[in-house]
Parts: sequence; structure tokens; C-alpha cells
Amino acid sequence: MYTKRIQALQTKLTDLKVDAILIENRFNLLYLSGFDGLEDDGRLLVTTDNATLITDARYEEDLHERLEKGINLAITRDYMKIITSVVTKQQVHKLAFEDNLKYSVYVKLTHLPGVTLTATSQVVDILRAAKGPEEIQATTKAIELSSQGFKYLLTQIHPGMTEIQVVNKLDIWMKDHGSTGASFDTIVASGPRAAMPHGDATTKVLKTGEMITIDFGYYFDGYTSDITRTISLGEPDPKLKHIYEIVKEAQQKVIDAIKPGVGGKALDKIGRDFITEQGYGKEFNHGIGHGIGLDIHEYPQSYGAMPEYKVSQNEILTVEPGIYVANLGGIRIEDDVLVTKDGCQRLSDITHDLIILN
Repeated sequence: MYTKRIQALQTKLTDLKVDAILIENRFNLLYLSGFDGLEDDGRLLVTTDNATLITDARYEEDLHERLEKGINLAITRDYMKIITSVVTKQQVHKLAFEDNLKYSVYVKLTHLPGVTLTATSQVVDILRAAKGPEEIQATTKAIELSSQGFKYLLTQIHPGMTEIQVVNKLDIWMKDHGSTGASFDTIVASGPRAAMPHGDATTKVLKTGEMITIDFGYYFDGYTSDITRTISLGEPDPKLKHIYEIVKEAQQKVIDAIKPGVGGKALDKIGRDFITEQGYGKEFNHGIGHGIGLDIHEYPQSYGAMPEYKVSQNEILTVEPGIYVANLGGIRIEDDVLVTKDGCQRLSDITHDLIILN
């Protein structure tokens, strides 16, 4: 699996007009080699006919057992020594690197003799966008598990709980049922705080009549979900109830339009124009969605802001319109969809009708 992914990257080297590429991003390392180390604990140097994973002795035993044949392993504390050796032996004259490379690493690369450096953007990220069968299976399981966890959470939420206690209830259930952990800090924002799209959970106490936005993502087998629901603790403000229906309809309009070949900007316009027509254009202040997979935000990181982006089959995207009214509250509904050959399939299994807990 990993060697095939490396081969796909190697075919891109000609287009990039380089002899090799250095990979440092931890999710790209994981995708290409299976290396699941901490940030800055590994490098992958890929030439036209060779791939060398460079890391230190902490990972040696594990990698000897599971690193695929065809990927060379170099164990060292001196990454640049190995990079210099490979570059020299492979006669690399043009070396590409990821444009989010740390400056300190870049400075070291500038000292490679006879090597011209080229920054690249999202080369591996784009390869990661269309998911293989095993990736779809793992992501689907993560989403199914998260849907089940949310349904459990609904049985636990009550007035008097704090937002942080809601987070902890979900986190314990998810880990007890097979998740390896959250892919980001779960958002729980209640009452007027829900007007903050990324309001971190606090010690604020939940009150009857409040709307609560819950945004969460959890890993299973290395792949993550990303789901948001806004629920009500008792009968909500009629204005917020109306806004909920607007957001729900906006999301469905976007989902109905997703298919291979459609532009991300066009999808964003569908949802944003509808919300604007209802009088809340200024209150929708973030993107319509993004890709998910090994990372919680991966290519396309914000498809509504990427004029060149076109939807492709087997991508997994979020669709997450929202409306946020200061001093009143906010509504966001987010689901994950798998792009099929002629449309998309919603993967999250949670009702889209407003949930009112009594």
C-alpha cells in the first residue's frame, strides 16, 4: 500500500522538474510510509527510484517489523548526514521540499553542495484527497462511532452540567468504544456563547431554553470524523428555531449539488447565497466545508475559498453552514459526505431535525 503511494509521488517529480522531494509533515509521513511518530521525529526522502525513511532509535524495533519492503530505513540522530549521503549517491541536483518546512531545517538544506531547492505546495496533500477502500472504511467507522457517541451524549445532557462536563462525557464514551482520541478539542458552546463558531468548552453551566452547539471529531484506525449538531435544552427562542431551519436547508442544498467535477467555490455560493437571501449573510462567517481523513483539515482545506478546486470521486468532505447572531446564539450543522461517481453519500447517522431535550 505505502510503496504504491510512494510510486504515485515519484511520478509527480517529473512534473515538478526535480530529482527528489523531502517530506516532513507528520500526516504525509504517515500516509506514505506508515510512520506514526511525533512531530519532527522523521523525514522521508523520495527520489525517482528510491525512498528513505529517516528517524531515530526509539522507532527502530517497530519499523523493522512493519515497514514495507522497498522503503529504506535509516536510524540516526543526524538527519542531515543521511540526507546529504542520499542526495550525493543519487546525484540529486534539484530537491523539492514542503513549503511548511521549518525554517531551521531549510537553512540546513541550503548547505547541501550543488543542490538547488524548490518549495512545493500540497503535492502529497492532493494525493491524499481521494481515499482508497481501506481509508473509506476507517473514516466511515470513525463517523459511525461518533454518531453513536453523540446519541449516547444526548441521554446525559441536562441543566446544571458544565460545557466541559459535556466534553468529558463524550470523550470517555468514545475511548471506551474504540476511538484512539479526539482529532481536535471538542467545541461545546451554549446560549449566547454559541455565537462563537469555535467557542472552546468552559465551566459555563447549561440552562433550560439554551441552544448548545457541539462540534467533535474522533479517530478510528488513524482516520477522523468531524460532526456538528446544535441542540436545544428545552424549548428554544423562536428566532433560533427559525435560523436552525435555514441552516438545515442550506446544508441540504449544498449536499444535493456535490458530485465529481463541481467547483468548491460553486458549492460555497449555493449555501451562502441561500443564507444571504434569508437575511443572515453577514452572520455566516466561515467556509462551507473541507476535506477530512488522516487530519481534521486536509485538502481541500476550505473548498469554498479555492477557485481552482473541483470535487473528485472518493473524497470525503464536510458540509457545515452556520449562522451566528451576537448576544443571541448560533447554529451550525455539519456532516461528512463521501463523493460517489454521480453524487455523494452522507456518512453521519444523526437526525437533521432540531433535537429538543426535555
